[in-house]
Amino acid sequence: MAWDFETEPEFEAKLAWMRDFVREEIIPLETLAHEWRTPEGRQVFTKLVAPLKEQVKAQGLWAAHLPPDMGGLGFGQVKLGLMHEILGQCAYAPSIFGNNAPDSGNAELLAVGGTQEQRDKWMTPLLDGKIRSCFSMTEPGAGADPTLLSTTAMRDGDEWVINGHKWFSSNASIADILIVMVKTGDHETPYKNYSMIVVPTNTPGVNILRDVPTMGEPDHKTGEPGGHAEILYENVRVPFENIVGGEAGIGQGFALAQKRLGPGRIHHAMRWLGQSQRAFDLLCERALTRYAHGSILAEKQMVQDWIAESYAEMQAARLLTLQAAWKMDQLHAAGKHYSDARVEIGVIKFWGAKVLYNVIDRAIQIHGSLGYTTDLPLESMYRAARAARIYDGPDEVHKVTVARQVLKRYRPSEPSIEHVPTRRAAALEKFADSLDGLAISH
Repeated sequence: MAWDFETEPEFEAKLAWMRDFVREEIIPLETLAHEWRTPEGRQVFTKLVAPLKEQVKAQGLWAAHLPPDMGGLGFGQVKLGLMHEILGQCAYAPSIFGNNAPDSGNAELLAVGGTQEQRDKWMTPLLDGKIRSCFSMTEPGAGADPTLLSTTAMRDGDEWVINGHKWFSSNASIADILIVMVKTGDHETPYKNYSMIVVPTNTPGVNILRDVPTMGEPDHKTGEPGGHAEILYENVRVPFENIVGGEAGIGQGFALAQKRLGPGRIHHAMRWLGQSQRAFDLLCERALTRYAHGSILAEKQMVQDWIAESYAEMQAARLLTLQAAWKMDQLHAAGKHYSDARVEIGVIKFWGAKVLYNVIDRAIQIHGSLGYTTDLPLESMYRAARAARIYDGPDEVHKVTVARQVLKRYRPSEPSIEHVPTRRAAALEKFADSLDGLAISH
């Protein structure tokens, strides 16, 4: 079966426009990042990017991850992946294209799992940029094993009463709504115990304690965009109809999460490639510029090794990711679930994160002390890259998933199926007539 990652000339032209647009109009905003941190600065930033968003809409590239009947373009995962490879170069780019996390994933979640009323009430204003959202799932005692989530939602007449402790709820301190993963049942199958409920942030009992500073943003202040909040839900009451999917959504939390996270991992991996490419460009530029010990660095075999390894790793990551995207498109076209591509998705999650880290690390090394300073973007890229091995499931979980699925293709065998004496005996028996008369050594 052929793998086809080629897109039509019209879309290739769109990608070319995106490359120029991101490089010329969006990346320059990075150097003024400190200015955007104040409330006044954020207002200026909003005014600056508003016309940029209009240009994106004029190109027909706004919210491309959603189907046409929900305000998007219905692009498949291959096309979206190629777009995210470009957008990944700059943290500001996704929001200017209407597909920034967590809002894009939450809009997609409401699109595929919400009722029509929920789409009208929350998804449409979310896409229009009138409200912001948060996906509130991770808990202090439950990260890699989501079946340990303990936040509960008990039904009380026409309401849900939510109690629990969440953290790393991205965007919560500036969000208007929270999509909260809660335990609503006690089935033998733990994955059927959970549901998602939309909770307006201003609901009594929603206590946003703080945004947790991270390695990527150690000086982050609560209330700034991009934070990861710690939240206490204390007797939070919301209407029964706020459960995503309505009554049919009870117990469907993990099924909905996989619909949200599967495509998201494609986009993560391709955005990492965009970041890797920026680091790789700096690596090669430095190799051709810096003179030391009698020659430019590009002539040193060790540096040539870094360049070759980085290039090979990036190409492997790109092809793995596009192949996973292609398979997801095939599954979607056949009406099948993305879980059938879980091996491919698991591989790109841990391999892509590793490549991102490796390439940035080499780029820093070749720049020496300059690479370690804030005069280049490499140090901030490096700090942010470390999180890639943790969020959306740590590397180890994805490796276990891949290994388990791969092992299902095999069976134990004693002796080995490649045991030469056993195979030789079988071959002698199979070809006995043809071998008759030959002196066979045993």
